Amino acid sequence: MMRLLIVLAILGFGLAVLVVNHDTGRSFGMANDEFGSLVSLLPFAAMLAVGLIASRRSLGQSARQLAVWLLIILALVTGYLYRFEMQSIGDRLLAGLVPGRAVVVTTSEGTAEVILHKALGGHFETTVDIDAVPVSVLIDTGASSVALSYRDAMRIGIDPAGLAFTQTIMTANGRAMAAPVRLKQIALGPILREDVQAAVIEDGKLDQSLLGMSFLSTLGSLQMQSDELRLRD
Repeated sequence: MMRLLIVLAILGFGLAVLVVNHDTGRSFGMANDEFGSLVSLLPFAAMLAVGLIASRRSLGQSARQLAVWLLIILALVTGYLYRFEMQSIGDRLLAGLVPGRAVVVTTSEGTAEVILHKALGGHFETTVDIDAVPVSVLIDTGASSVALSYRDAMRIGIDPAGLAFTQTIMTANGRAMAAPVRLKQIALGPILREDVQAAVIEDGKLDQSLLGMSFLSTLGSLQMQSDELRLRD
């Protein structure tokens, strides 16, 4: 009976607070939906605490067990309240451990920013969606346009056999012929561009596709900071 009264009291208190603060949308510094989720967890914590106290003859043991549970509950509540910040930290840590993984953060101005970490070879690499197909690319500010390898062009649905290789370019493998194309869409995280100028490089002349200036020049900013590359929409 005592446990039921405690549960009803906690739920009643939470409901009263939500009713009073309905117009403001916040309770005790939290959004009402977050406060409601917290209140729904408190009865379970209270029942655990009452059960621990009732099952122990030693007041000292009960106090220690209760302190442990309170710490666990506090950690869970803290993790819930700061879940977005913790996710951002986790993403940045993972990006540092796995170069090429794009981390999306929101700046103080409210704009989206993509952060890339330098790969072991000293270059910035990542994966972009080209016409909805994931393609591994090398960030190359020296390339005037997006350059697709012969293999990647076929993967995204371009038939190189029907292209006119009329442009002469220089690649890491020497002089090569390229065919101009237009890409419907390129997406790097939240950064999306449509109708992007590109070129398909002849077979065997480009090992990895390049994300060149036909995409990069449309960005709000591109900054290199130590081993980080920041691209802002």
